[in-house]
Amino acid sequence: MSGRRPEHQAPPDIYYNETEAKKYTQNSRMIEIQVQMTERALELLGLPEDEPALLLDLGCGSGLSGSVLEDNDHMWIGLDISKAMLDIALEREVEGDLILSDLGQGIPFRAGMFDGAVSISALQWLCNADQATHKPAKRLYKFFSMLYTSLSRTARAIFQFYPENPDQIELVTTQATKAGFFGGLVVDYPNSTKAKKYFLVLMVGSSSPLPQALGTESDNSTIPFTKDRVTFKKLHGKPPKKSKDWILEKKERRRRQGLNTREESKYTARRRCGKF
Repeated sequence: MSGRRPEHQAPPDIYYNETEAKKYTQNSRMIEIQVQMTERALELLGLPEDEPALLLDLGCGSGLSGSVLEDNDHMWIGLDISKAMLDIALEREVEGDLILSDLGQGIPFRAGMFDGAVSISALQWLCNADQATHKPAKRLYKFFSMLYTSLSRTARAIFQFYPENPDQIELVTTQATKAGFFGGLVVDYPNSTKAKKYFLVLMVGSSSPLPQALGTESDNSTIPFTKDRVTFKKLHGKPPKKSKDWILEKKERRRRQGLNTREESKYTARRRCGKF
């Protein structure tokens, strides 16, 4: 198999065909990883102890994560775009209800129906344009906005995912914020190449402190966001877009490229009021 990321090889409903779905579900290492990540997602949900909840499993696949929810006495409904994956889930006789669904088309449930949602290794697929009509930002916004509506007012949604780069994280968190969520990133074992895991923690209603990341004694591996959040790029030393530093850097890049560039003045980057 190619070393490329799976989401760059084919759309999920094509990539996870019968062969790939069986291979994924029968791989003992994949099962172990899936169980560990689902248990961590449940921990980050912060549900009341010993109280069964109704949860969404977004990108449920063959029901590996759903089995963890069952073991913790929760009821669940799973959505996935791969029919082959859902067929295996049926063969495994999972207890959750299964729906064939493209998450980019939204969440088809009534308002406030769920106590929480988990998603393991699925979110990054929505960042791709698998068809000419697909606009990742619009699909993510529709997904997050309908998910927000379907959750109760104290619920959380936890997404374990594999971001390709900072821009992809910015894309996801921006659309989640526009949909009304509070929250941020929790990065477990940030200094480990193999154990490092990204969890997007989304909160409904109001913002609360993010859970402590694993594998670190400080809170530097949690990146919060609100509607007025500090952007991911700014946290990594880059000036925010349209700021004076950003404009000066852009001018300097143009000069290095030999492009005609206006000289700086006292009016550079000054905000215009738009009135005369």
